[in-house]
Amino acid sequence: MQVFNTRGKTAIVGVGTAGCGEAPGMSELELLGLATNAALKDCGLKIQDIDGLCTANLNIAMWPLNVTEYLGIRPKFVEGTNIGGASFIAHQKPAMLALLSGQCEYVLVCYGSNQRTSKFGRKERSTARNLLDPNVFEDPYRAFDPPSSYALIAARHMHEYGTTRKHLAEVALAARKWAQLNPEAFARGPLDLETILNARMITDPFTIYDCCQVTDGAGAYIMTLSEKAKDLKKKPIYILSNETAVWHRSVSNMKDLTVTPSLESGERAFDAAKVKRKDIDVVQVYDAFTINTILALEDLGFCKKGEGGDFVDNGQIAPGGTLPVNTNGGGLSCVHPNMYGAFATIEAVRQLRGECDERQVINAKTALINGNGGTAASSQSTSILCTSEIL
Repeated sequence: MQVFNTRGKTAIVGVGTAGCGEAPGMSELELLGLATNAALKDCGLKIQDIDGLCTANLNIAMWPLNVTEYLGIRPKFVEGTNIGGASFIAHQKPAMLALLSGQCEYVLVCYGSNQRTSKFGRKERSTARNLLDPNVFEDPYRAFDPPSSYALIAARHMHEYGTTRKHLAEVALAARKWAQLNPEAFARGPLDLETILNARMITDPFTIYDCCQVTDGAGAYIMTLSEKAKDLKKKPIYILSNETAVWHRSVSNMKDLTVTPSLESGERAFDAAKVKRKDIDVVQVYDAFTINTILALEDLGFCKKGEGGDFVDNGQIAPGGTLPVNTNGGGLSCVHPNMYGAFATIEAVRQLRGECDERQVINAKTALINGNGGTAASSQSTSILCTSEIL
């Protein structure tokens, strides 16, 4: 099969966030608008320059229409596919193709949520979605999803490979240590392994620290052709590859609870990027739960299946460890407004630009981003980014 070569032909030129943590009184659109303005200011563009739009929302149908109207734009290219939290990484591929075909010149990828401070909290929204979208195999058991499904995945991984609760706790602790170096992170307080392990149980084997935060927040980034990127305000960050894999929706339809679609999306992404695992300087994965980080590192090939627990043990993905993972604090300690993918992308860009101050990974030239979506690691999208030195 002939594959269209997109390697390094598009770039991310502007990034912005807003309202990360708590933003009382602000709507999802208002937060999204603030993040968009920050991304535009970051690269020196104006809203009138945007002629492509990628956006999604778990709670509102036809969300791209709401965003188009609110921002006052008339995009020639619109992408609103929603595959859960991986959406804002998966959006990169169609945006790349739209740019390369000449359909548009500047694509805005944006997201906003006020799930923490809204009167309609996460639990109420989740319940409403479950009523509208029943799963005949799981709903009779009244699972608290997504935590229950991921807890089942974690329990199976522990059974098969000897992964321990301490291994899971190491992921949470590493995320907190990175967050403590990030002024934008919501949770920056002291934390240790004993506190994580002895915390309130949410769904066995997860304590509260094994589960992502519930925050407000918005993220936006802007893409264009690499040739145009050179003329803008900030150092362009090039997209070497972007690949997405979707295998299932519900946990009861997973063929192997310990293997995710990242196995496929990662392999394709590395092949298209023409880089190896050892070439990656910084990794940003979607850590909705601590098990997600372990699964991603295994399925993306940074370690063998079943060795993820040992790979993260003793601070190896924390500051000063062997592989910098989730350097902003991730969804566990930085920000998680229902869907996290845009924030992983933004942190990767900032790291490759050298803009991360105390948490900066020295001489970072390549970054891997991995998104996760659905109630049970259902969709995975993998991007590999780089600076101009790698092209």
